[in-house]
Amino acid sequence: MAFQIRLMRYSDYEDAISLWKSLPGMGLSGADAPEEIQIFLKSNAKTCFAAVDGDQLVGTILGGSDGRRGYIYHLAVRKDRQKTGVGRALLSRCLDAYKKAGLQKAHIFVIADNTEGIAFWEKMGWIRRDDILAMSKDLL
Repeated sequence: MAFQIRLMRYSDYEDAISLWKSLPGMGLSGADAPEEIQIFLKSNAKTCFAAVDGDQLVGTILGGSDGRRGYIYHLAVRKDRQKTGVGRALLSRCLDAYKKAGLQKAHIFVIADNTEGIAFWEKMGWIRRDDILAMSKDLL
């Protein structure tokens, strides 16, 4: 099962949104609308990646930054390609891009009941933070 990692393009959007919607535990919102993803990809052109097998999208990772910390969104791998190294490869590519940009730390927000996702992140060496609480405010 060969695959290649390349920078994600806006033309990947339709396949990406289908992938994200197909996976339980993905937190989707208005920020995942086409125009919002286009803006995100332009702002984070060197930290968003797609895993492809031929012309098939098999995985994505959206990496963003505030200039100090990296934030990972939508690390997703097609169900039939999970546990084959695709997710690990996407994560590695994104973290390498963060290191090149001089970032020293990265964060991921995981839906609390996404036990499969939490297990993946822990296996990759990420630690659960119980000392902070995420808070949000809708602006629109």
